[in-house]
This record gives sequence, structure tokens and C-alpha cells, in this order.
Amino acid sequence: MSVHQPTHRGSGFHLPSFRGNRAVPAPGEAVSAEAGAFTARAGVLASARVLMGFVFLWAFLDKTFGFGYATASGKGWIDGGSPTEGFLGHVAVGPMESTFHAWAGAAWADWLFMLGLLGVGLALTAGVALRLAALAGTVMMALMWVAEWPPAKHLSDGSASMSTNPFVDYHLIYAVVLIALAAVSAGDALGLGRLWARLPIVRDHRWLR
Repeated sequence: MSVHQPTHRGSGFHLPSFRGNRAVPAPGEAVSAEAGAFTARAGVLASARVLMGFVFLWAFLDKTFGFGYATASGKGWIDGGSPTEGFLGHVAVGPMESTFHAWAGAAWADWLFMLGLLGVGLALTAGVALRLAALAGTVMMALMWVAEWPPAKHLSDGSASMSTNPFVDYHLIYAVVLIALAAVSAGDALGLGRLWARLPIVRDHRWLR
């Protein structure tokens, strides 16, 4: 004779859940949310990339044609002006002051500076060769940082340098942004980064990415 044990049923009392009554998203909704987050992140990075590219391209164009902003009209590179003489020739502080004075107006310095501005600007705008752009741009920003030498409180003539921060200035911030854009492959969104990465020479030499 078999004995059937009674089935124990719940008493109807349940401990409260601390997770709340949040509904579990459907798989499609989760994928959609992730895609939306990715799109927003990619859009922000692409915007930062294009804006940084315009910073370099505008500097190149203004110094080349003399639009009357940082470079006076008629003083552009095509008019015979020097893109480096004005800035480097007026360096008045820092450990490389005399070196910058020697470089000011030199043809090789003008060409390297202008090619750097153009190359970095085009690379950022198109979203290609961001690692090279980050390297070249960081070197340029580092040299400009040394030329302005924010740590100094006084210039060589003893006057106040008017430095607002002994370390961080916009040159340093630009360099960090360039490195970050290259690190996250910011050229893949709203740029030619993916096409560039498929080129055989880029696949074989990742530093061109």
C-alpha cells in the first residue's frame, strides 16, 4: 500500500522583491537600446573628430591665404609671408627660446608646419590614418606648449607671462583628444575609416590605421 504525501502548496505569503517591478526587456529591445547607445557614442566621437580637423584645416587656410584672422590680409603664405616667423620669432620664455628664434622663418620649418596642419586636418576630417595624425599632431602641440611654456610666471624680460595654468592648456587638451580619437577608431563613423582599414597596405601595417 502506497502512501501519498500531501503536496505542500504556498501559503500565499511572499517576501517583497527589492528589484521592483521592472519589466525584462525583450531581446529585440535590448539590441535596439545597445545600437542606439553605440550610434550616440559614435556620433559624439565623429563630431569631435571633424571639429578637431577643422581646427587644423582652418589654421592652414588662414596662414596660407591671410583671411585677416590670425594672419593679416596680404601676409599669407602665398603672399610671401612666413607661417612660423610671427609665432616662433616672438617666443619670449622657456628652455627652447633661442632655438625657436633660430627656426623662425626657415623654409623647412614653414613647410613642415604647414604640411603638418594640412595632413592632420585632412586625416581627421576624412577619418583616416588617425594614428599618424595623432602622432604628428601631438608633436606639434608639444612644441607649441614648450614655445608658450605655461609653467613660467615671468617672461625673459621679467614681465608677467599671464599664464593661467602651469601645466594644462589647450595644446595639451588637443593632444589628448587626438590620441583618444585614434585609440577608439573614431573615423569608422561618418568617415572613411572602415574603407581605409580594408586597404591591403593598412591591413599589413596597423600603424597606418
